[in-house]
Amino acid sequence: MSIFLHEAGRNKLSRSEILRDPFLFLAFGFGSGLSKKAPGTMGTLAAIPIYWALSALDPWLYGFLVILINLAGIYFCDYAAKKLGEHDFGGIVWDEIGGFLITLLFIPPSWMAVLIGFVLFRWFDIFKPWPISWADKKINGGLGIMLDDIIAGGISCLIMLFIFNDQSVI
Repeated sequence: MSIFLHEAGRNKLSRSEILRDPFLFLAFGFGSGLSKKAPGTMGTLAAIPIYWALSALDPWLYGFLVILINLAGIYFCDYAAKKLGEHDFGGIVWDEIGGFLITLLFIPPSWMAVLIGFVLFRWFDIFKPWPISWADKKINGGLGIMLDDIIAGGISCLIMLFIFNDQSVI
């Protein structure tokens, strides 16, 4: 019994097809979205090493790269949805990567920040309160796949800025 999907989407793309196609590989979060259980959580976990690498950069460069990652995600996710024949297939997790990186924007790097950011982002991504739910239902294509996670990351970031503004909390 494998913990990974053997095929994905209405077009039943094989695991090897997904891993060999560079855009699908990225859309599936370097393969983390192939998890049968909680692919969004696995995609968010895949974002942690990316966060640690980017957190060593100047905060403005980090922000610029996060914008690029999210803009590229619109293309990756749209491409994947079309190839899979299914809009916002659960294994498409580049949106989780982009959203999680937004969550930690301008937050000093620490394991506490990663843990709290992870929990906040996953909560907003799973439960989708308004306006996240609106974006999830009303916007289609790659932008629609990305936008609900961008909003979830933005809301999580605002909460993180509030929490980590008072450094005595840590």
